[in-house]
Amino acid sequence: MEPLARPRRIGPNGIALIQSFEGCARQRADGLFEAYPDPGTGGPPWTIGWGATGRGIGPDTVWTRRQCDARLEADLALYADAVDRALGDAPTSQPQFDALVSFHYNTGAIGRATLTRRHAAGDFSGAAREFARWNRAGGKVLKGLTRRREAEALLYAS
Repeated sequence: MEPLARPRRIGPNGIALIQSFEGCARQRADGLFEAYPDPGTGGPPWTIGWGATGRGIGPDTVWTRRQCDARLEADLALYADAVDRALGDAPTSQPQFDALVSFHYNTGAIGRATLTRRHAAGDFSGAAREFARWNRAGGKVLKGLTRRREAEALLYAS
């Protein structure tokens, strides 16, 4: 494995994986994108564009495609920094890093996940198995999350 130099950044395969699961959803007839409720809760957190959530995003939020793309780029830099800090000096390949950024982008859990501890300890097969544990939202198993965790685990192991 060729470890990435720090600070590590998400690569094209990681961005493509995130975009394939997040989609740039809820495009209106006028070409703008509107926020939508969380599929697990039916309400908050409201999401827009490529999975953006947070302050200022609610049921009345509307963005252009350019705003959606710019927010994704900014968010991915923040999430990559958080994953880089969580992993420290642990050897990490680009596919592993990309999968971990996707995981963190979706769950926000890189700092508390057993997955992170297993990776940092060099237990890569154990880490790959941990993705499957994160397939619930609002206490319910969601097929979309199950598929996403499978895709992340495959990318991680590649």
